[in-house]
Amino acid sequence: MIEDIFNDLDITRTNIVVGLFGLFILWNLVSRLDEERRIAQMGKHASIIPSWLPYSLDTVAAAIYHSVNGNALAHWRVMLGRNPHTNCYTVEGRPASQRVILTADPENIKAILATQFSDFGKGKPFHNDWKAFLGDSIFTTDGDAWHASRQLIRPQFIKDRVSDLHTFEKHTQVLMNAIANGGVQGMPGVATDNIGQGRVVDVSDLFFRYTLDSATDFLLGSSVDSLRTPIQEFAEAFGEVQRVQSIIARAGLLNWAVPRGSFNRSLKIMNTFIDQYIDRTLAFTDAELESKAKSSDYNFLHALGGFTRDRKMLRDQLTAVLLAGRDTTASTLSWTFYELARHPAVFQKLRREIINAVGETDAPTYDDLKGLKYLQHTMNEVLRLYPVVPFNVRLALKDTTLPFGGGKDGKSPIGVLKDTPIAYSTLVMQRRKDLYPVNDA
Repeated sequence: MIEDIFNDLDITRTNIVVGLFGLFILWNLVSRLDEERRIAQMGKHASIIPSWLPYSLDTVAAAIYHSVNGNALAHWRVMLGRNPHTNCYTVEGRPASQRVILTADPENIKAILATQFSDFGKGKPFHNDWKAFLGDSIFTTDGDAWHASRQLIRPQFIKDRVSDLHTFEKHTQVLMNAIANGGVQGMPGVATDNIGQGRVVDVSDLFFRYTLDSATDFLLGSSVDSLRTPIQEFAEAFGEVQRVQSIIARAGLLNWAVPRGSFNRSLKIMNTFIDQYIDRTLAFTDAELESKAKSSDYNFLHALGGFTRDRKMLRDQLTAVLLAGRDTTASTLSWTFYELARHPAVFQKLRREIINAVGETDAPTYDDLKGLKYLQHTMNEVLRLYPVVPFNVRLALKDTTLPFGGGKDGKSPIGVLKDTPIAYSTLVMQRRKDLYPVNDA
């Protein structure tokens, strides 16, 4: 009898598939209508990026193509400034059916990073992608965890510590020798014969070695001395972890397919290197760490060890600060020398200011550096043209708004639902000709 009932219903595989597909379409339609209702309650949409393929595959393909071919800046300038009537440099699209907002508007970026800071964060997806490398550090957490990290790290960068330039001067001299010798030769010593004369030198590589050496010295109390050694295991491992991590982060939903063999091997080398310094710090008693604060060998890790004995927290925060201390300074130095080579008049003026204030052989003091106004202006301009984080993403941690860019005229708030990614570009913003009329970028 039951078989007869099912036969009468004429249920086939095709019927089931069609029915399920219909339910899927209906669910998407209802979800989209509910999303539109909630957005309308808070604000409006930004200008829509036109797309001709399902899931905005053409938009995604174009972004990948221009990124691979080194044309990302020009591409995003066009995408963000495509509506000449609004001048708000904020658009949105739906790659893989997920709403994504992109902005290079100063008011929106200020809201994300300052005035509405608690509304936006890294989010769980970012934390999951970066956890193996940066753990639960200040760069991967939000809310109370982020605040705790900030409270732990911030006191370690008081003026008395960062104004002690002896550590940096020591490694600067090694850097100058390496440049004079034509690159890393694997041997210390003063270059007196200019054996590098006429040789092409990859100064960017030297700058990354220099900042790694000075950062490890400042943070750990001992430098890896990569400027003296062509191949340094920790430096190589640290660079490889960063390389693969960057691919993982950019792969999005496909990051599961990224090979992680070299990443895991390099991460093990990196952690083993850092662990030995953590072991030494944890071997000190609280009283011994407190007494070290007055000694010449006191370092960042000692300071952290005075606040927490949590090995994982020490490892995570140390790795995060090491990453920041190395890459930001090295990239800024590289771009500075690139621009000075292109602008000899600026180079000569800057050189005169430094010689007049410091001399040709003396090391500058902290007060000397503060008084070098043209140097400060030069660095500010380099950072405008080449910000250390040119593109970044934040996730809406709750239903909120962005202050500018909504509606046809671009003057209304944009409704932003929880878990909506917002990609912002300081690089595009700081090269906008309407914001910086004198712009030779």
